[in-house]
Amino acid sequence: MDDDQRSPLALLRPYWRVTFAAFLGWFLDAFDQVALLLCLPDMGRSLGVDLTAMGLIIAAQSIGRVLGNAGWGWLADRYGRKLTFMIGVVWFATFSGATAMAGSYVVMVGIQFLFGIGFGGEWTASAALLMESVPPRARALASSLMMMGYEFGFFCAAAAQAVILPRYGWRALFLLGVAPALLAIFIRIGVPESPVWLALRKAPRPAEPQPAFGMFRLDGAALQAIAFMAVVQFQNAALYTFYPTLLRTVQHLTPGQVFPLVAAYCAGSLVGKPVCGALATRFGERPVLYAYFLVTIAVIIPFVTVHSYPLMFMTALAVGAFGNSIWAVIPHFLSQRFPSATRSFGMGTSYAAASLGQAWSGFFIPWFATGRTLAGAIEMSVFAGTAALAAILAYRPHILPGEDMEEAEAQTDPQGSGVVAASLSRRS
Repeated sequence: MDDDQRSPLALLRPYWRVTFAAFLGWFLDAFDQVALLLCLPDMGRSLGVDLTAMGLIIAAQSIGRVLGNAGWGWLADRYGRKLTFMIGVVWFATFSGATAMAGSYVVMVGIQFLFGIGFGGEWTASAALLMESVPPRARALASSLMMMGYEFGFFCAAAAQAVILPRYGWRALFLLGVAPALLAIFIRIGVPESPVWLALRKAPRPAEPQPAFGMFRLDGAALQAIAFMAVVQFQNAALYTFYPTLLRTVQHLTPGQVFPLVAAYCAGSLVGKPVCGALATRFGERPVLYAYFLVTIAVIIPFVTVHSYPLMFMTALAVGAFGNSIWAVIPHFLSQRFPSATRSFGMGTSYAAASLGQAWSGFFIPWFATGRTLAGAIEMSVFAGTAALAAILAYRPHILPGEDMEEAEAQTDPQGSGVVAASLSRRS
């Protein structure tokens, strides 16, 4: 059957290993990050600091992500997506264990900064690897499946905190984050390198060496990607970063009561992300994102203000299904805006901008809530962020450098044993 007649799922099936690895990488990223968010009040008491100081810990991790995304993106372009992915996984697993051992606030800030560097390497390399490995018509679906890993990680972190936190404390949660280093073994054995990157390595090199970042261009598409990511992460962090803290400190819920609400948020995202990916494949990313923005604006006020537990559950479900699910198309959205030779660096730079947005959210929301309310700070941040996203998305770049990604003309072994042969199909 011709590829044009096969469903995106059928096209994606032979590439299950790289899809699963990217999914797991994002799962592990989410588990460790969400464990931090869920434990903020307990960690603050243990370290003797207030919520604003804990917000600076989140900011330190986000700044580490800035360096990680930009730096590891360059490494992935130069030394391969696969190797960079493996190193990133081992890095953040190591510093998850170090988090459990931190004995002071200052040490914790330093560890979270280094922790963030590892997060950057994992996402940047895995997203580029996945988008360059799967067929064009399966990319939106692969993007949404990868990003669903965050919800599974969020859910598992919430379940773990409900069981482990009351019995063993927050340090035990971070010790669990050491085990994911085993993912590096699966990547090494079962996941092939990007055929696009391999083909680029075989292409003729220029006679004169290029500067490290000399081929990277800040054209309209690249600037849109960077601006979009900075704002989308600010808006998204406003939705979820302090939500568990809001439930614990404002709604006065126990960890056991927080878990079903976080689970509802995750369940909404698990449904919303594949639906978002399917709708984007059918109707295009722009109209689907606008529709999701409208629903997010409609539900944000009840999400942070209602006191009825059933209504809290329903609004958490809705925000997960629409507010968080726009991330389903992010890897595909970014991959279209950079050429293959600098794709990882471009995507990494964009995600570095996202980390700055998250860092600003981690500082701004607790600061703005001082003398006001945490719910009001979240509402204002989401309203402002969503309006800015709509404005950025309205811009249409004249050229999308990665829209027709160079494809390897040889076939990739469906069992993931490696690339049989590859050559770069160049377009003028």
